[in-house]
Amino acid sequence: MKPLLCIFQGRTSIRAAAKPFLLLLFVATTVSSYGAASNSVARVWDERALGAVRVDRAHPPVQARNLFSLSVAMYDAWAAYDPTAVGFIYRGKHTAPDIAAARSNAISYAAFRILTERHAYSINAFNTLVADTNLLVSLGYSPANTTRDTNTPTGVGNSVYDVVSAWFINDGARQLNAYADYPANQGGYVYSNVQLATDRPGIDDGYGHTVSDINHWQRLQIVNAVDNLGNPVGALQTYLGAQWLGVRPVALTRTDITKPWIDPGPPPFFGTATHANFVSNVVEVLRYGSQLSPDDGVLMDTSPGSFGNNSVGKNDGTGHPLNPATGLPYAQNQVKRGDFVRFLAEFWADGPNSETPPGHWNVLANAVADHPAFTKRIGGTGPVLGDLEWDVKMYLAVNAAVHEAACAAWSIKRYYDAWRPMSAIRYLAGLGQSTAPAADSYNANGLPLITNLIELVTPSSVASGRHAGLFPGKIAIMAWPGQPDDPTTQHSGVTWIHAETWRPYQKTNFVTPPFPGYISGHSTFSRSAAEVLAAMTGTPFFPGGMAVYNVQAGHGIDTEYGPSQSFQVQWATFYDAADQAGLSRIWGGIHPPIDDFTGRQVGSQCGIGVWNLVSKYFDGSIVTNLPPTLAMNTLNPATCEVRFNTQRGFYYKLQSTTNFAVPFADEGGASIAYDSSMARTNATAGPQKYYRAVKVLTP
Repeated sequence: MKPLLCIFQGRTSIRAAAKPFLLLLFVATTVSSYGAASNSVARVWDERALGAVRVDRAHPPVQARNLFSLSVAMYDAWAAYDPTAVGFIYRGKHTAPDIAAARSNAISYAAFRILTERHAYSINAFNTLVADTNLLVSLGYSPANTTRDTNTPTGVGNSVYDVVSAWFINDGARQLNAYADYPANQGGYVYSNVQLATDRPGIDDGYGHTVSDINHWQRLQIVNAVDNLGNPVGALQTYLGAQWLGVRPVALTRTDITKPWIDPGPPPFFGTATHANFVSNVVEVLRYGSQLSPDDGVLMDTSPGSFGNNSVGKNDGTGHPLNPATGLPYAQNQVKRGDFVRFLAEFWADGPNSETPPGHWNVLANAVADHPAFTKRIGGTGPVLGDLEWDVKMYLAVNAAVHEAACAAWSIKRYYDAWRPMSAIRYLAGLGQSTAPAADSYNANGLPLITNLIELVTPSSVASGRHAGLFPGKIAIMAWPGQPDDPTTQHSGVTWIHAETWRPYQKTNFVTPPFPGYISGHSTFSRSAAEVLAAMTGTPFFPGGMAVYNVQAGHGIDTEYGPSQSFQVQWATFYDAADQAGLSRIWGGIHPPIDDFTGRQVGSQCGIGVWNLVSKYFDGSIVTNLPPTLAMNTLNPATCEVRFNTQRGFYYKLQSTTNFAVPFADEGGASIAYDSSMARTNATAGPQKYYRAVKVLTP
């Protein structure tokens, strides 16, 4: 793939990017010197991981888990040589004559081992594993050195890998089953609807079988289907990440394993008390989709002074009054709306050469760390950190946030199993129009008629040329009609089409991701990561008050030719960037607004919770944080349960005494906590006991 040219006040460096021909720069205040981009060993391994994602099939929750696992391995190897920081999983402490060299060694082995374990499942495993090995060798280390002697840095790194791998291997992701869902008879997902054949109008499977319940997800049957890399795949979609309802998160807790980690309530459903909201969400997708043309003459001011600064879960922002770095208003940034929204739909997508949303936020975090005006202080205060310390802590926090978001979003997807716009739009179109009872094709549950957006095709509208080529009695929508004959030189614009043939702004053989819609993973990932970056840097603003992507005409859109002109994408804050990631999925036809807004809210909760927890590992306060509290419950006349809250990854001993004058004694050995609480059962017969739970770092 082509590299991204990063420019910071005239200083250049070459770095791999998510999309070709993108020019990233942060508009900064004047600085007297330019700091070199981080070349810490952690950064090197993070870039290797991102490179592997770009050549693998898109599976956002798996890739979030991989990035988090890598980050835990690197942080724990670093923390093994720090007297204060507490490892996330590995808690051993070591010393060496040259701490910097020892850390580079230990981090490299831990990173190499975890990446090669995960990359074995990649569609491009052979090349990726070779690249992993070549990187380790280029750093001066041998892949054949498998020592676990922790008197050596190599032994520390390999030992860190052992415990990190063991921690994740039983986390519910079913890695050893190549991330396949459980069989149906063991609680695996069961498809409630027949598939939608995308090469035909309507929502049936091509043989007259239609949906059983439009409120639930309908997978697609795609002719000549390909993955995000262009590799042929089976025509019938398989639900990716269905088992993520049960994958272990970072900070989230719940009391019922059948429920989502965060339950925002259901989306609006057809034919229920929320039917009107269901229809309005469908209409909004159509409204956004009608803007996918650079030829309508509409300009949009996408400057941070006019666009962004929303409340969480809303599009109510009117921009930021001033750039905090310069004290001046943001200049206008007039862009062809059709160019802007088409580019946005593709930039954040899971398509070719994409790191997927979890990786996107690593790229953004790396760019922030490289900015010459940025000072690496946790929360914007305290001592300045070196590149390596900043990187290992930043990766742990950001990738914990995206993993948390995956657990939250995919558990909601599985629980509500909700509809996607492609099925909903075509279904309502098949019912008819709900506005004019006396006109043709009336159905109270159909699409509302809206001039210039949703109209009823009539003989006169066909004869006039307004709905030329369409059939009277059908519902017409102003929409993108699909890819042009030559996507490299042509764009389709928008035109009147039959609503029953509507499709998202995607390639004909890609269409829509293979999992339910509600909630948007992009929105959840992005807001969660944005919360962590804002907390860790001490400000929601990008360095210099604005980040910019320079987009060249004709580059950056793969579905068709575009954009028609060069322009800039500008963000003032991490939250603005995150909101645009969510909006991109509405313009792309992948999600309705309810999926986006709820994803932002859930992501915010994820990111704040992750930062409040993970930051305590940095200063060691996690050891005394959250002391166990106990509760006793009677299970039956003969048995009681002692339950106490726990912190995942730490060890706990239950101790008891019959008299406070007698020391507490262990009741069994220490057990590692995999969830947010732990319980022991005891017989109710016998002498009265007093219990306590003790939290320890190691068994």
